Amino acid sequence: MKPFHPAKDFLSLTLQALTPEQPQWQQHGIHAHWLAPGLLELRPAHPAANLEHILLSAGVHGNETAPIEVLSGIVNDLLAGSLPLHARLLVALGNIPAMQAGKRFIDYDMNRLFNGQHASQPQAAEAARAGELEQAAQQFFSRATGPRRHYDLHTAIRGSVFERFAIYPYLHDRQHNREQLMWLAQADIHTVLLHSKPAATFSYFTSQHCQADAFTLELGKARPFGQNDLGRFSGIDKALRQLVSGQPCTAAPYDASQVQLFRASYDLIKHSGDFVLHLADEVENFTALPDGMLIAEDGDIRHIAKGGEERILFPNPRVSIGLRAGIIIAPTTLD
Repeated sequence: MKPFHPAKDFLSLTLQALTPEQPQWQQHGIHAHWLAPGLLELRPAHPAANLEHILLSAGVHGNETAPIEVLSGIVNDLLAGSLPLHARLLVALGNIPAMQAGKRFIDYDMNRLFNGQHASQPQAAEAARAGELEQAAQQFFSRATGPRRHYDLHTAIRGSVFERFAIYPYLHDRQHNREQLMWLAQADIHTVLLHSKPAATFSYFTSQHCQADAFTLELGKARPFGQNDLGRFSGIDKALRQLVSGQPCTAAPYDASQVQLFRASYDLIKHSGDFVLHLADEVENFTALPDGMLIAEDGDIRHIAKGGEERILFPNPRVSIGLRAGIIIAPTTLD
């Protein structure tokens, strides 16, 4: 087991599979606990009661590197003492083998393996890790007496009409948190998809099973390590730094003009090898679909755009049979 020096870079240590000789240590008023590779829990050495429990995750898709670099910078500044910590924080770098290989995943899309779905793909390299992340999240939030937050940071395979957007998991009988929507706007994320059914994503898992305010954040285009313009991520970087350091949230009362809301209408499921998506390969997320357009077909199944306000999200006809090849969405408002 190689030695670990906590003052060194969190990301490079994770990618090199370095492990601490002592999994717990204390420095600059922070108690750190290395739970597993890419799983680091931080808390103030003398925490106040009812602190926020914040889970920050990235790298669930290994080639989405800018969010990983953003979280690495936050952790490094916390451990160096240049950023104070006034929350309980769990940082999770998800698919480490895929990060090392520069790939989205090794065997199976990890963000389709949460909410217990990892049991359906036991042969996949990502399955055990998804289960480990679920367990770590549940243990972390089980100790929470204050607010629970989870922000799962991503970048997209393709471009987007709206460069940054959030996905708000299906809440069942819970209400959407308007304060969180305004926090997203402060982080320069003004477009939010309200999902309309359960999913196998990390953010749905923590929302449903840990009762956290959870979001999948899509923050731009996926690029290799070292090729990111981190200035384009300054909004979320500043917002997360303020959050973990306990700076008061100055979000204004809910203002619908600051947040563009969409709701998922239905998924395009690839039922067979005959599936055809009638969109160009380079089509961007949130591309508008004209009324009457044939979006996709799969044998006798035809998907036709209705109303002129629908848009496409995450189009990908090359997914495996049985998986989602896109989401059809439409504008909405909060009740």
